[in-house]
Amino acid sequence: MATRVRKAIFPVGGLGTRFLPATKSMPKEMLPVVDKPLIQYAVEEARAAGIEEFIFVTGRGKSAIEDHFDHSYELAATLSARGKIAELQLVRDTLPTPGQVAYTRQQEPLGLGHAVWCARNMVVDEPIAILLADDLILSDTPCLKQMIDAHAQLGGNMIAVMDVPRAQTASYGVITPGRRDGRLIEVKGLVEKPRPEDAPSIHAVIGRYILQPQVFEHLSGLERGAGNEVQLTDALARMIGDGPFYGYDFEGRRFDCGTRVGFLEANLAFALRRPDMRDRVKDFLKNYT
Repeated sequence: MATRVRKAIFPVGGLGTRFLPATKSMPKEMLPVVDKPLIQYAVEEARAAGIEEFIFVTGRGKSAIEDHFDHSYELAATLSARGKIAELQLVRDTLPTPGQVAYTRQQEPLGLGHAVWCARNMVVDEPIAILLADDLILSDTPCLKQMIDAHAQLGGNMIAVMDVPRAQTASYGVITPGRRDGRLIEVKGLVEKPRPEDAPSIHAVIGRYILQPQVFEHLSGLERGAGNEVQLTDALARMIGDGPFYGYDFEGRRFDCGTRVGFLEANLAFALRRPDMRDRVKDFLKNYT
């Protein structure tokens, strides 16, 4: 049996330039999908998968994330005084227990690999989950739970993958696949943002990872890759052969909330999933078709 995954890293230090001017004073991870910010969806997914400790790698202007996962005594007092008990409980349900959350700062936006490396001192000799809030996944069983359940039997490294059109491979890390067993695909190689004609497959890496702690050693050189950034994919490629390494073709639908169209699509999909909103959303959509 593999060592249980207890900790998760949430890299939230990015600038969110695609959503300017909205992100000039608001972290992109706080943009709401229906009525919850993106980062809350990621934390809830991790919690549902059994994660006990939440590590946020932040940057300048990200204090709203810390405030969101902290007590707001004024708000609680106001809701209580007005008898809004359901709303008060809703706010309380977002809060982690004391000691579950830690924050570290990524002083420069040098890429995902650099953000993960910044959390190195908060991880002991144990596997770590990594969740990117931009990748919002709608599924019956949370994506990370699907992966953790599989990882418990296999150990090693595991990354979420999905098929993308070959024309889009230059926007993703892409695996060289080996044998397949159900949703598990052996990873024999990894390349970051390959040109479509050079891509080894159409199996793209999505923002869910379960990695062995050796990843921090492979990141320690802070070598620059695609986009002149420290790429997590490059470190993962160097770990192939050190133990089991699988891509997990998860059940569910992924929305790229790092793009404006993907973010809008996620809002519609999650609203249509809500019994209290579904019919009204369907009605107003008729006006735009």
